[in-house]
Amino acid sequence: MNELKVKSFDLRKHVVDMIVAGKGGHIGGDMSVIDILISLYLKNMNVNPNNINDKNRDRFIMSKGHSVEAYYAVLAEAGFFPIDEVIKNFSKFGSEFIGHPNNQLPGIEMNSGSLGHGLPVSVGMALAGKLDQKDYRVYTVMGDGELAEGSVWEGVMAAGHFQLDHLCAVVDRNRLQISGSTEEVMNQDHLADRFRSFGWHVICVDGHNYNALDQGFYEAKSTKGKPTLLIANTIKGYGSSVMENKANWHHKVPTEEEYKQIIEDFEKRKEAAKHE
Repeated sequence: MNELKVKSFDLRKHVVDMIVAGKGGHIGGDMSVIDILISLYLKNMNVNPNNINDKNRDRFIMSKGHSVEAYYAVLAEAGFFPIDEVIKNFSKFGSEFIGHPNNQLPGIEMNSGSLGHGLPVSVGMALAGKLDQKDYRVYTVMGDGELAEGSVWEGVMAAGHFQLDHLCAVVDRNRLQISGSTEEVMNQDHLADRFRSFGWHVICVDGHNYNALDQGFYEAKSTKGKPTLLIANTIKGYGSSVMENKANWHHKVPTEEEYKQIIEDFEKRKEAAKHE
């Protein structure tokens, strides 16, 4: 777990390099979600470059598709494509590494980015697996601002009704969205109770703690008769005081001075993580 924490700051640097090279990107949400993705792809999911066509592979949908930079960095670390290729080509004309997930790339199940679609599609995948008697699990990661979309709640209701216990949804609960605090835009304070009322099992964890994430995903796998929601409490812009908990870093390219400070902060956090 400590190795994953240390690795996370290298991957955060890759994300920042992508955004600087591509001159755009959703940097704040990348920093809050990346530990969740690392835990899934490098520890908890049965999916890798060698089994992407296996009918029993685990499925993953990046519903908050605007945080694609973190997704690309983790997929590259998992061996789906070279990170240098991503940084060089991200958001360039004609590149496959576009600003939202592109299912023409290996390891990506679905184009996403229009918020509210990821959970309903994941419900469909999970229901298909249940009908076909397959063993795979389905995971999706949503943003907390995304939960204002009505289609999310149609998916929540269906998943509970069909008792899709091989479905695990994760909310990146960083409490900030493009227009400010989620609690000011559309209150999400009673999120756990809402999901439970639709027949879901709910787990709340620290989304930057790898032991907590691992235990949460293990509990989700062990839960029978109900889909699971993992509420991952995170910090937008996590890793650098330049960005942390600042709504204006939802979509922003660091200046040269900000870049130097961010990378310095990552290195300090990385060294501290080595001794935890």
